[in-house]
Amino acid sequence: MTHLLHLDASARPGLAGQDKHGSHSRHLTHRFVSQWLARRAEDSVTYRDIGQNPPSFTSHDWIASSFTPEAHREPWMKEALAESDQLVDELIAADVLVIGTPLYNFGMPAALKAWIDQIVRPGRTIALDETRLPDPYVPLLADRPRHVVILTARGGIGFGPGGEMAHMNHLEPNLITALNFIGITRFHQIAIEGQETGGDVLAASVAQAQREVDALVADLQLALNSRPVVQRQAEAV
Repeated sequence: MTHLLHLDASARPGLAGQDKHGSHSRHLTHRFVSQWLARRAEDSVTYRDIGQNPPSFTSHDWIASSFTPEAHREPWMKEALAESDQLVDELIAADVLVIGTPLYNFGMPAALKAWIDQIVRPGRTIALDETRLPDPYVPLLADRPRHVVILTARGGIGFGPGGEMAHMNHLEPNLITALNFIGITRFHQIAIEGQETGGDVLAASVAQAQREVDALVADLQLALNSRPVVQRQAEAV
């Protein structure tokens, strides 16, 4: 059985095409997860709407607690890390992470950055080994294959790889860098562009993204079905 972690980061609560001022990124994630479960009803999903319920920002207490060895943490430190522990547990349990996010001002929404800051954790998702200098960081989520599906919506055009505005897109590159840092290395990206232009430009981009979502669901399920039996047993332990 495959487990999905579904995150929506858009400030818009509704779905584009169904709700007034609805979110295009939410529309893509809803399509992806719905089609996934339609094909594999036995799989499970954890859903977290960080756009409507943002994670806490890191604070002095969080930093002090996170960098204190677990055996030496005081009760207030454990409380300071309780939210982070839950978010990390959800990520560790996932085989496929589905992230729906708009591009806000050339980067990710603050709510998604807050989630990243909560899950990049010393001792939980990253370790430090000073014998490995000059690169002492040991990713702890490289224990098994995990896939990340990044479904984005952009107001402008040309922000994708090779586009005229690609150098101004700090959303997907930032996400990939952070998640790669903790050991997740398999990424799939689909984007809608042209929200500010609208009309046929947006409609064509939406239709293309929907086709790509449908194809990705089929391809990714096929890839997961073909994993070696030994690997599956190891993941279930």
